Amino acid sequence: MAVYAIGDLQGCYDPFRHLLDTIHFDPDADTLWLTGDLVNRGPKSLKTLRFVNSLGDSVVSVLGNHDLYLLALAAGAIPVSKRFGSLKRILNAPDLDELISWLLHRPLAHYDASLNTLLVHAATYPTWNVKKTLARAAEVEKVLRGKDAPTLFRKLRGNAPLRWSPDLKGYSRLRFIINCLTRARMLTKNLSLNFTHSGSPWTARKNLIPWYDFEKPAWSGTRIVFGHWSALGLIALSDVISLDTGCVWGRQLTAVRLDKPIPWVYQVEGQH
Repeated sequence: MAVYAIGDLQGCYDPFRHLLDTIHFDPDADTLWLTGDLVNRGPKSLKTLRFVNSLGDSVVSVLGNHDLYLLALAAGAIPVSKRFGSLKRILNAPDLDELISWLLHRPLAHYDASLNTLLVHAATYPTWNVKKTLARAAEVEKVLRGKDAPTLFRKLRGNAPLRWSPDLKGYSRLRFIINCLTRARMLTKNLSLNFTHSGSPWTARKNLIPWYDFEKPAWSGTRIVFGHWSALGLIALSDVISLDTGCVWGRQLTAVRLDKPIPWVYQVEGQH
């Protein structure tokens, strides 16, 4: 019984199936963790979403920012534009309601105590331990699944507030949580989110720090698995595993086996 984590799919169905064959994934015995961004940009978002849904309880997938775009489009909260052209087939699919319901019930963060591992799409905040990360995620999940979801989607635009405070309230609070969990890469030294740099962390300005690289973060001692940052690429350390290796850009799709003392890494060629 194995536990694998795979990076951002973004509609890359064929490399995904190839990777599952490579690791001999058995949905009756194994568990698959997905870092989110199941859809958008790639050529087969609908087929990818249907297949992941069909895997049932063998899959744990967190919500990524592109998954949230699909939910917002389905709720009529944002207009369909060229940016979301690859999602039109999903929006016109006869099983749209089933797929959207399934996606709405994915978490923003997942923790497995037996593996001492936290799964998020992009990041968690240096002052949040695992318990706080899950609690903040649950605040958003409750709204996403309720009658105020369309309003939340309309309020998502924008980067502010950039810094966390327990005193944040309403949609500003929810926007920060979502931006942190699904969009963050770099932070300033005073713990403000920074969205100006999406490239490699080694080319960033000196005052910017990768979110996972702060000294003594509250989540220290817990392994974090995340995606979202294709310019960062693969990191497979004892406490940090980065899995977005640019499949949709023609690089690789990556899986890591989590239930081994030293993570086993598998890769296949990305979308062409």
